[in-house]
Amino acid sequence: MAPQPLNETQIGEVLSGLPGWAFGDDRLVREYTLDSHLAAVAMLVHIATIQEQMDHHANLTVTYNQLGVAVNTHSVGGRVTELDTQLATRVEEIAAGHGAR
Repeated sequence: MAPQPLNETQIGEVLSGLPGWAFGDDRLVREYTLDSHLAAVAMLVHIATIQEQMDHHANLTVTYNQLGVAVNTHSVGGRVTELDTQLATRVEEIAAGHGAR
C-alpha cells in the first residue's frame, strides 16, 4: 500500500515530539550543529545507513560542522507521510549520541 500524505494537524502532532524539527515547503526539516566537520559527516553516514535500512531517503547537507536534514516522500508528490515521520524520529534518536544539538 502506498504511503498517504499527512495533513497539517497530523504533522503538528508528530512535531510536538520532535524538538528542533519544523515543517516547511512540504517537508520536515532539522539543522544540527556538531563539534566538528568529521562529527557532522559521521552522523551523515549513520543517517545514510538508517535510510538504506528503511529504503527511504532524506536530503542531507553538510556545511562544515552543520548537518541539514530535509525529508518528504517523492512518490506522493513531495508531501510528508508516515515514512518521513519515522525517518525523522530515527534521526532524532541517534543525534545525541553524535553530540548533535
